[in-house]
Amino acid sequence: MSLIGLDLGTSYIKAGVLDIETLTIAHVQRVPFPAALPGLPPLRREYDPHQVIAAVRSALAAVAFFAEDVEGIVLCTQMHGIVMTTDKGEPRSTLTTWQDQRVLEPYPSGTGSYFDVMMARLTPDDIRLLGNETRPGLPVGLFFWLSEQGRAPDPSLTPASLADFVVAHLCETRPQTDITNAMAHGLLDVETLRWHDGVIERLGLRDMRLPEIVPHGAVTGWLELGGRRVPCYTPVGDYQCAILGALLQPDELSLNISTGSQVSLLREAAQFGEYQTRTFFDGRYAITVTHIPAGRALNALVRLLCELATAQGITLDDPWAYITSAAAHVNTPTMQANLSFFSSACGDAGELRQLVEDELTVGHLFRAAFESMAHSYRTFAHRLSPQAAWRRIVFSGGLVQKTALLQTIICQHFESEYRLSPAQEDTLLGLMVLGLAFSGRMSSIEAATAHVSDVYKLEATVS
Repeated sequence: MSLIGLDLGTSYIKAGVLDIETLTIAHVQRVPFPAALPGLPPLRREYDPHQVIAAVRSALAAVAFFAEDVEGIVLCTQMHGIVMTTDKGEPRSTLTTWQDQRVLEPYPSGTGSYFDVMMARLTPDDIRLLGNETRPGLPVGLFFWLSEQGRAPDPSLTPASLADFVVAHLCETRPQTDITNAMAHGLLDVETLRWHDGVIERLGLRDMRLPEIVPHGAVTGWLELGGRRVPCYTPVGDYQCAILGALLQPDELSLNISTGSQVSLLREAAQFGEYQTRTFFDGRYAITVTHIPAGRALNALVRLLCELATAQGITLDDPWAYITSAAAHVNTPTMQANLSFFSSACGDAGELRQLVEDELTVGHLFRAAFESMAHSYRTFAHRLSPQAAWRRIVFSGGLVQKTALLQTIICQHFESEYRLSPAQEDTLLGLMVLGLAFSGRMSSIEAATAHVSDVYKLEATVS
């Protein structure tokens, strides 16, 4: 028997057939995520939800042919997306994603931005209990922006996360949510796992109808697929799903490195500090530092280096092959890099410094960039655990899994052994783990993780 896994990412909507008997992933299909709506003000990012639904249907259709025995659908989603949704799953707004920064627009009274005014209404304890997550791009900022303009959503509508909206629409039902996506709204008390009534009141959002929070694995809708009526299980956040897919153990440090990157550790109870505290599964939590510069920043350097060729109509086939080869032949350079070319955990003022003529090469530049990334990961890892209470590093994410040099440099900074996530499709493997528990084959998500870990033989590590 199999499940269909759906990952609603920022660049692609990905679907695959998850065989929960053999624990294999097959027939993975990717459909480009629709383009953002044109002509919007600079800080706004919105999408047509009907185009998203069409892309989801296309991805489902592409894999349903290979899953005649499908017994359910498990989903994860890019976090912080919002669609105002009816009780029948119909959209009554555009989709606003984590990339929307309108809360940084000037507040009419001239007292800073909407974000500044919102934060002034919150106490330090509020921010702690929200997981130390409050920042531009979260739905709470959109809700506050709308409320302050007298444009609060109709109380009959539910602000649904992207995947919760998709399930509600496909199944024609009222959207519900789990704690991973509830947390992503920016209004969840991560200790009580309930909506934070005090924050909701202080931000003037008491008339808004937030979605019902349901347990992991709850069936939130039924979908006709290939002549069968199959359950759709409660979607989860892609951050949590990727960590689950890496089969992270309590004594391992997660480094997820792709377009962006995160450093994470699992904890048995809520723990607070100079980092984010996120809900996880089976009552556990993840402490993390997110938005650390990675692939996006490196691609900015690649675009700079390729600009002259592009201007002459020349497209370089694979600049990364040369980049990694050249960087591998460079020892630690004098050049130093700060990859904060955009707002990130490392600041928002990128730079290259200590430049000398002999080091103005591609190899030196990218070796310096990799060294900068490794230094950041070590710094933030020790913020999570000053005692370095981990046994080894677990690498996940496309960038680090295909860049052996980056793995080596990071391990030199940590003086630690490591292992790779057992599958490049880490979110789909995470959905496999969830499917084992949600379908009742395993008693808990933790038990499902242990079972999959045994099959994938995680003791095989590289030092």
